[in-house]
Amino acid sequence: MRTLIVTAFMSLDGVMEAPGGEPGYRNSGWTFDGIAFDEAAYALKAQEQDEAGAMLMGRRSYEAFAPVWPTMTEEFPGYNEMPRYVVSTTLDADDPRWPATVLRSLDDVAALKQTDGAPIIVHGSATLGHALAEAGLVDRYHLLVFPVLLGAGKRLFSDADRDKTLLNVVDTESYGNGIVKVVADVRR
Repeated sequence: MRTLIVTAFMSLDGVMEAPGGEPGYRNSGWTFDGIAFDEAAYALKAQEQDEAGAMLMGRRSYEAFAPVWPTMTEEFPGYNEMPRYVVSTTLDADDPRWPATVLRSLDDVAALKQTDGAPIIVHGSATLGHALAEAGLVDRYHLLVFPVLLGAGKRLFSDADRDKTLLNVVDTESYGNGIVKVVADVRR
């Protein structure tokens, strides 16, 4: 069975929206606006790319990534080469610039997890992340928590009324710029 990892840049108050400058959010680009760059804080991202065997996204994240990530051959060579999956009930076809297999349901994701292979990594995809967590499909979280409060915005964790989920923190590190890495496994 494959491990499903949700990875995110997150503000201290839980917002994950538009960390890299995506249009339409008032705090777009918040991961580098006023926060000094520290290469060590981003080592987790290289590790994820090296260890992942597939990428999973929601439709909106896929539509945002597909025109951009294929051109980032130096930054994301592993992600550009590995199988990609997009969960959507409305997407008619994948983007030929960045081909992906369209999954129509969380049952399809559960079936993908049952296959052999390296971990499946989920980037962005707030709505999908909520649904995966609520369905008990998330195995691990890779979080880079930034020292900023953003207030409104899409949150990593849903506000659904559900039973608590216990986590085992397996790795943490803090960096000189205030970013804190948290790697946590979902307790089963």
